[in-house]
Amino acid sequence: MTKKALLFLLVPFLSACVPEIPDDLKNFLFPEKERESISEGLSPKSLFLKAKELERDGVSEEAIKTYKKIQAAYPASKYALQSRLEIIFALYKSEKFNEAINSINDFLKMYPDHFSSPYAYYMRGLISQTKSQSILDEFELTDSAQRDVSSVKDSFNYYLDLINKFPKSEYSIEAKDKLITLRNVLARHELYIAVYYTKKQAFIASINRCKYIIETFPNTPSVPAALHLIAHNYDKINAPKLAEDARRVLNASYPKYTPHYSLED
Repeated sequence: MTKKALLFLLVPFLSACVPEIPDDLKNFLFPEKERESISEGLSPKSLFLKAKELERDGVSEEAIKTYKKIQAAYPASKYALQSRLEIIFALYKSEKFNEAINSINDFLKMYPDHFSSPYAYYMRGLISQTKSQSILDEFELTDSAQRDVSSVKDSFNYYLDLINKFPKSEYSIEAKDKLITLRNVLARHELYIAVYYTKKQAFIASINRCKYIIETFPNTPSVPAALHLIAHNYDKINAPKLAEDARRVLNASYPKYTPHYSLED
């Protein structure tokens, strides 16, 4: 309920007994002094422009403080809502990923179906995805699939939430492409584990991981590697028929496959 609507409902009460209004209710209904002290006399638009300028100058912390001033001084203004989105992006740029995600969760609780909500959903997925990445990944010196993939899984689920809730949003179209990338990362992660188990001669554990890849991540680049590795492990446990079956599927489905993993330490 807006302050204006609440004031309308309380008019009969206020006209009858003004002296009895609690101080905290007065501050809520008529917060001019508080607003002046917070905003320093600046309008919401002026504060917003000031925050944007601070952000352009690279002073993110001060920009965020200024955005928060808008929310405190002018909570019902369009700039207050926009400031919440600006804070999310500023935290993201500052690599304060957990804070950014918390801010998004707060925003979505307040505005679950606002026209800006798809953007918030998308940013939650993007931020979680970025958490899992390293600058060295861009040069193929490292692979995010070799690290903890909990944030990758979070990102995958966040993008799915976006697509399910706002299927026609332009952000959902972008999210669908990102799901393919994340799915490949998750499949590679399982392959790294399967290779590790093979190196440790935990052949059954490796076979189970390979089966999981094939069943859970079909049509990913890790599937032929999983078939190749599962055949190797069946050889190791003296199961030639199963090894032969795996190689037959591999050759039929991926006739040009060449192993790109190594079992050397």
